[in-house]
Amino acid sequence: MKTFKGRVVTPGEVTAEAVVTTEGFNTLASFQMALQFGDKEVKCGDQSNRNLYGKPMIGRALCLPQTIGSTTGGLVLYCACALGKNPACMLFSGHIDSLAAAGAVLADVWVDGVTMPVVDSLGDEFLSYVKDGMKITVKADGTVEVDG
Repeated sequence: MKTFKGRVVTPGEVTAEAVVTTEGFNTLASFQMALQFGDKEVKCGDQSNRNLYGKPMIGRALCLPQTIGSTTGGLVLYCACALGKNPACMLFSGHIDSLAAAGAVLADVWVDGVTMPVVDSLGDEFLSYVKDGMKITVKADGTVEVDG
């Protein structure tokens, strides 16, 4: 097991299976099929993201460097949480951008019964170490344990 420490953006504790991308995560493109057309597995719909395309994201530890794309990203993330189609957590190797942070914080404050811990600033070593399928445990203080 390897441990990383980051900054808590939204609090919570969770254990989930990792799904990893080393490319920028386009929130709108990734969640569009699930939110508009009812994809219950919430498979990533972003054909430009070779690491995630077609992989289920719901209930997974989404490990990523950063979000990219549309200014609707925060709203899309909030909506995914409101509909229960969100990742178990989002773990950023770098700093979270303001749009993704806004969506995560709004979901944390406004959506009852949904907890999606978000931790950023985990470092490049985190993203190079973690692989799809590894067990991820997020602690309330921003500690992330990777077991695999």
